[in-house]
Amino acid sequence: MEPLMEDEEYNWKEVTLPSFIPVGGQPELERETGERRRGRDIIIAVDHGPNSKHAFDWALIHLCRLADTVHLIHAVSSMQNQLVYEMSQGLMEKLAVEALQVAMVKTTARIVEGDPGKVICREADRLKPAAVVMGTRGRGIIQSVLQGSTSEYCFRHCKSAPVIIVPGKGTSLIQ
Repeated sequence: MEPLMEDEEYNWKEVTLPSFIPVGGQPELERETGERRRGRDIIIAVDHGPNSKHAFDWALIHLCRLADTVHLIHAVSSMQNQLVYEMSQGLMEKLAVEALQVAMVKTTARIVEGDPGKVICREADRLKPAAVVMGTRGRGIIQSVLQGSTSEYCFRHCKSAPVIIVPGKGTSLIQ
């Protein structure tokens, strides 16, 4: 695995969320005391899979508080594919509405072009969140070792925040 280059350019688009969803402002770089009142930034990496949705639900129920801001991150291979972008935008809008309804948190959404592991680590470096939450693909240990794993990559390379990997429902470690 090659290291993430700091000065490397990358493509991304902010997702415009429905107007009734409160949008979080710019993250603060210096953490102050009183974090409970001010809220935290939490990154949730999402895709179209059921394990990603399970991790999103877990984060809303077990991690998020009222003053927090959830940053939804979705990686795509190419921004040029309009169908993929529109499906991703629809997913982000749906999850943002659910985050407001379930946990009453502010939400931002960003679709980023590139390798998912590198994209998530780059966004964590940019935002300096309290946590990065992601699901697993549901493969066993042997398949993950042979084919690689986004969650494994983020666990090893995200230095800006703790990475919380939520296993899928009914997932066993060895398959």
